Amino acid sequence: MAGTGGLLDAALTRQNLQAAWKRVKANKGAAGVDGLDIEQTARLLQTSWPDIRQALLAGSYRPSPVRKVLIPKPDGSQRELGIPTVIDRLIQQALLQVLQPLIDPTFSEHSHGFRPGRRAHDAVKAARAFVQSGKRVVVDVDLAKFFDRVNHDILIDRLKRRIDDAGVIWLIRAYLNAGIMDGGVVVDRHLGTPQGGPLSPLLANVLLDEVDKALEARGYCFARYADDCNVYVGSIKAGERVMCYLRKLYTGLKLQINEAKSAVASAFGRKFLGYALWVAKGREVKCKVAEKPLDNFKARIRQLTHRSGGRSMAQVVEKLRPYVLGWKAYFGMSQTPGVWRELDEWLRHRLRAIQLRHWKRPKTIYRELKALRASEDVAKQVAGNCHRWWRNSDGAIKRVLTIAYFDRLGVPRLS
Repeated sequence: MAGTGGLLDAALTRQNLQAAWKRVKANKGAAGVDGLDIEQTARLLQTSWPDIRQALLAGSYRPSPVRKVLIPKPDGSQRELGIPTVIDRLIQQALLQVLQPLIDPTFSEHSHGFRPGRRAHDAVKAARAFVQSGKRVVVDVDLAKFFDRVNHDILIDRLKRRIDDAGVIWLIRAYLNAGIMDGGVVVDRHLGTPQGGPLSPLLANVLLDEVDKALEARGYCFARYADDCNVYVGSIKAGERVMCYLRKLYTGLKLQINEAKSAVASAFGRKFLGYALWVAKGREVKCKVAEKPLDNFKARIRQLTHRSGGRSMAQVVEKLRPYVLGWKAYFGMSQTPGVWRELDEWLRHRLRAIQLRHWKRPKTIYRELKALRASEDVAKQVAGNCHRWWRNSDGAIKRVLTIAYFDRLGVPRLS
């Protein structure tokens, strides 16, 4: 274990705190249990920071409980987040900036989640390469409520093996034990590291790195992103052996595999981080958007382009644009140009239907189409079918409300 004394002092230097505050401010985020937002906290810190800093160095600081927030998931379930106060986010971020450069280089090369210079795309590329090499069976492991079940004692023990600073260890233990406020009542926590704090991803990687190193020692091909881990092998029998081994490893960490969502199966029948794999001509393994995230995309687009919202087209596009750009950026590795073209056309079909609904009356539709230089026949044909919004938006009107028209409105293209 490397000597790392003085880490807490390093975390609380003016330069490090200024960088931490800049990051917290950029991330925005909601207020914690104290109800103070970024600007209100900034004013409070002008007078209270010297006392907070002294308490941190003296070991008497007590973090506030996190505020429980439930985030809806596309499948109808909910993800529990714990939102720390802005002050605690600042302190955690300052700690992270000191700890990450020390700890991250010790992690497995097969770990891609929440690490500098790495992202989900790297994990998907690694998975695709393993399958291309002939490892056509995947051991797909899903951990049941991982962030809620992290054992504090085991986590602190693994952390002590990496850093030698009693002040930092004490403070992280204090954050783990801070409790969570639910409905105005503070509930003590003896398990879990709530998602929502800057330190949680690093702590998760500290714990799960033990499994990574065990798999590495046996020479397995695998990719992990946070608590999503896929191991690639050559046969179902080999996959079943790996699954038994993983059960043993996770049990040792007091973590539980979600058997309903985990499986040993063909690598082409499972999704990983929203992607699925397929084989093109020439036996090249490629990736595509998995069915579930594709369905979720369409459901979200339907919400954002609901035709009875009373909004202008500019307002619809303003809401639509960041979601489509974000989705395109994440799934840009998908190697299915036909699917992208179909999604583009479907999206523009919906937008044309909204535009017709906005214009509403035959006279208005005729006038607006003529203003867009539609021919007499097209303007009359579309205006004559004005109440068939969906069918009418996929006919002659496509000659007027073209791809270029939507480009000018700022609608992103997927293909």
